[in-house]
Amino acid sequence: MRLLRFTVLFSMCLTSASFAASVEEAIEHFKRDFKEQLVENKVPGGAYAIIRGGEVIAMEGFGVRSLGSKDPVDENTVFRLASVSKTFAAGLTAQLVEENKFSWNDKIVDYIPEFRFKSRKYSSNLTINHILSQSSSLVHNAYDNLVEANYPMPKIIDKFKEIDPMCRLGECYGYQNVLYSLIQPVIEKSTSSSYSNLMHSHIFDPLKMERSSLGYEAFLETPNHAEPHVLTRKGWVKTKVKPSYYAILPAAGVNASVADMSKWMMAQMGYYPESYSQGVIDTVTTKRIRTRKEMRKRNWRSVLKNAYYGYGWRIYDLGDEELVYHGGSVAGFRSEVAYSKDKDLALVILLNAETRVGSNLNAEFWSEIFKQEPKPRVVKAKARTKRTSRIARSMIPRDKPVVIPTSE
Repeated sequence: MRLLRFTVLFSMCLTSASFAASVEEAIEHFKRDFKEQLVENKVPGGAYAIIRGGEVIAMEGFGVRSLGSKDPVDENTVFRLASVSKTFAAGLTAQLVEENKFSWNDKIVDYIPEFRFKSRKYSSNLTINHILSQSSSLVHNAYDNLVEANYPMPKIIDKFKEIDPMCRLGECYGYQNVLYSLIQPVIEKSTSSSYSNLMHSHIFDPLKMERSSLGYEAFLETPNHAEPHVLTRKGWVKTKVKPSYYAILPAAGVNASVADMSKWMMAQMGYYPESYSQGVIDTVTTKRIRTRKEMRKRNWRSVLKNAYYGYGWRIYDLGDEELVYHGGSVAGFRSEVAYSKDKDLALVILLNAETRVGSNLNAEFWSEIFKQEPKPRVVKAKARTKRTSRIARSMIPRDKPVVIPTSE
């Protein structure tokens, strides 16, 4: 029996060591693939950070900030985050709810009386919960075209009176930018302070995110910032920074470097509890609405079991574990951030080109991380022959498992 126990424990140790090695291998693969993919796809520049156990174990800039320039991308180069900005809006909102400034169930019309859907029953029942969990039940990206056409926000808000949700509020997922950004007037009216000032006082400053900012002017005024690039028939071409999505700060208005984003990810993982509480983390990562559309993503199919939206974060079920994730894309930039509580591991990718390279690298990394762990091989010891024929089988104790479980 002692031989059997030793054999099983030895087998489990080998399995655990093998999986630990596979995480290290995945990290090394990513570091190599990041450079290779950027070179192969002629992406001008990018940066990444890998966080494990509360420490940045890898961080690097690659390429140039702008085509035609020799200025390199480094860990302090600032990028536009696009929709990853939603994670900041959700975090700030959750903190203010903890401070009793307002409630998740507060009605939007109480703060923005001019907001209307086509039907009054929907208008009067839309809540903060609905807009930050993307469960307003509207068709995806409602009136984003007007944002891109630089319509003023009052005119865009007025257009909502022409449409209704596809189903009852809270029952259908519909990804929004304009509607998500209605959290800004809610916050400002509840606190008598600006959204930008609150973001600095509650998040940027406590986490020492010294190069992070909000808005178009702040981005351009940062000396070490990446320029946007778009793909044409002639290849990647530098373009101008478009101000349109900066009009909706909660949805797409944050600028940050990869060094600052590593601090943001560590805050999400619970390493700065004095600045970003566990209660806030739990609130924003609770599954609120199922996102079936995510299940069709080709590069996640091998590991993705289910997908949801929390508050400003996507939550992916990968086997028996979860990945907390969000991506962002806006004229000339791509951002990807994700972390696993179970693996105590996080990844940040920032690119100065609107390309799928970032999302592909992110998916490949986590697909490798979440490959199913091999089950420990139990070597059966040869049982000694004993004269026990007179003992009924029902009397043999059954309190020991036949197979040692791999996890609780």
